[in-house]
Amino acid sequence: MGLPKFPTTVIGSWPRSNEVKRAMRDKRAGRISEEEFQKIADEAVLQCLKWQEEAGIDIVSDGEQRRDNFISFVAEHLHNVRMLTVSELLEYVEDKASFEEILGTLDVPAFSMSNPAVVGKISRKKPLGLSDYLFLKKHTDKAVKIALPGPYLLTRAMWVEGLSKDAYPTKEDLAIDIIKVLREELEDLIAAGVEFVQFDEPVLTELVFTQKNANRTFMCGALTAKADAEQEIAFALDLMNQVTEGMLGRGTRIGVHVCRGNWSTQEQVLLRGPYYPLIPYLSNVQVDQLILEYATPRAGELDAVREFGGKELGFGIVNPRTEEIESFEIIVDRVQQIRKYLPDEKIFLNPDCGFGTFAQRPMNSDEIAFEKLKAMTKAANKLREMVLA
Repeated sequence: MGLPKFPTTVIGSWPRSNEVKRAMRDKRAGRISEEEFQKIADEAVLQCLKWQEEAGIDIVSDGEQRRDNFISFVAEHLHNVRMLTVSELLEYVEDKASFEEILGTLDVPAFSMSNPAVVGKISRKKPLGLSDYLFLKKHTDKAVKIALPGPYLLTRAMWVEGLSKDAYPTKEDLAIDIIKVLREELEDLIAAGVEFVQFDEPVLTELVFTQKNANRTFMCGALTAKADAEQEIAFALDLMNQVTEGMLGRGTRIGVHVCRGNWSTQEQVLLRGPYYPLIPYLSNVQVDQLILEYATPRAGELDAVREFGGKELGFGIVNPRTEEIESFEIIVDRVQQIRKYLPDEKIFLNPDCGFGTFAQRPMNSDEIAFEKLKAMTKAANKLREMVLA
């Protein structure tokens, strides 16, 4: 499918309505059936699609309306994965004092966040994103993006020593089966014709921007892990390249999304630092596009993109955590700056992250998200006019 210059897209998640959040709780409690939940979710996806289409977005998502968050949803799709709240994980963590201190730094109640933990050999029970794509494609002629948790995120999050060790003695052992699951999913999505698959790898920033210890985190992933940053970056790179081996150039754009956390509207508690320490990963990862946040000063200098191996850039240009609507003039100016380092055909525009990463804790309202997307589209249209002038 042909795209215009400076294509606009989203990261994936969109705020869930109270009806969807209630349906999620009712499904977990057994008060409604899976079919009843899906019917409610279908309507929510169509409303989410309507917001995006009216805003003029070129590559749309389903808003992750069927997911409780960007990673925990996999528990319903994989065999032998158990859901735990972050506070329940304390039972399985060796350094409990340090763990409790970490929880104290999170701007999220520990009981409200859940983590998928492996308790046996994993395999797909049902597809992770294929059904979402097939439903959305019935209702739009737009290109579609499907977001999936990256292999490093899944490995770090799901290997919990006290629960996982019998099936997988080390997280490296678990990674073998995670790669298999993601490759199966990617093959199915490519065969179905999906236009864009985005792998989320936000834990990478934990490795380089957290000074105190390597297991402090803004999400469930990595709460039980401690490792040397350079070794972990090399490990993460190897995992992603194993997933994408032989997948590029088959009609589906593949990207990796790296951010600094999307769990709070309080900028001061979020991670900060330039992308330079991640250059070994970003320059060598075998994907078509790097999807990076750049809408806040926390992301550092733009010139880091010189070192990213000539890949496309999903340029984070609006902040999903603020109520202020970015002016299209400011967006245009920022894109003009990035054009110094990349050709126009490699620049895509998107928010820094999703608008509703955690279902119960959206970063913004539908209305503000819609206005931010409209500003992004207006800027893209202006840039196209400028290029043609």
